[in-house]
Amino acid sequence: MSPSTSAISTSRIALVIGASGGIGGATAAALARHGWTIRGLTRRPQPGNGAIEWIAGDAMNASDVLRAAQGVALIVHAANPPGYRNWATEVLPMLDNTIAAAKAVGARIVLPGTIYNFGADAFPVLHEDSPQRPSTRKGAIRVEMERRLKAAANDGAPALIVRAGDYFGPHSTNNSYFAAVMVRPGAPVRWIIDPAQRGASHAWAYLPDVGETIARLMDREDKLADFEAFNFTGHQLASGEMAASIAKAVGKPDIRVWPFPWFAIVALQPLVRLFREMAEMRYLWSQSIALDGGKLRTLLRGEPPHTPLDTAVRDTLAGLGCLKTGSHEAFAEYHGGHHTDAKGSAT
Repeated sequence: MSPSTSAISTSRIALVIGASGGIGGATAAALARHGWTIRGLTRRPQPGNGAIEWIAGDAMNASDVLRAAQGVALIVHAANPPGYRNWATEVLPMLDNTIAAAKAVGARIVLPGTIYNFGADAFPVLHEDSPQRPSTRKGAIRVEMERRLKAAANDGAPALIVRAGDYFGPHSTNNSYFAAVMVRPGAPVRWIIDPAQRGASHAWAYLPDVGETIARLMDREDKLADFEAFNFTGHQLASGEMAASIAKAVGKPDIRVWPFPWFAIVALQPLVRLFREMAEMRYLWSQSIALDGGKLRTLLRGEPPHTPLDTAVRDTLAGLGCLKTGSHEAFAEYHGGHHTDAKGSAT
């Protein structure tokens, strides 16, 4: 490994930007279980959490990020404007601040990635080196994020990207189709709205599994190059399979499942900003897309974490307040009442 890679292994302090969000919180919890000391950057006061040292600051402020990053070996960049707002004006500046801080302190950057940066020519099976020719604005931004991280890795800030499908988990945010479309957080499940199109399978990623995967990769950091990207396969589900698992979790096998009204979303997109952003991502639901995880399995020397679907769905519903009964304990480390931070949340 290069000198920059070996140098960052001397400390076990991680700064998680977006620790109050879904993937940021799950990654923070996993890293803490693996012996890391966790700092979280937040614009808003957060409840006491013995696993996270909260530091006041804004991911859009370079000096705040640099101050929070002093002495860290790892910066998890899980900041993502909620509800798809302000992607064009905030996503890249936030990443630039993370890169500048990582260069200054000699830290590795971890980016929980998506598949937005791939277009239809890369489907149906995505590999780490599949061509990145996105057809959407958000996809183009994701491509640029990865380009900047690769450049940073060549200039003293090693980077690790873990790409995954649609996130779901006990602390999902409104960037998640599970929490924003399929069920209503905080309410019993009386019906299910399914965005999946008939005949197309879809890749889902359970947040605690992704967080644990990142922690295990960092345990093997000496095997990582300065720039690495891995695909996380997650749960590859046939159309209707996620809805069926939700129905099973709530004990209502005959619950009404409504198809997501894509036609209305497309028709109303000129009038509703959120609909415009959702319509842009329709192509990810209209065909089967899977992530090949062979490279990840090779480095981990086995299968990555894979919580059984019914368990993952049940605990997601419990964490979202959709079940009258359910155990949160397994996820209390990061779910414990965090308030979503608009500049520090992630899917």
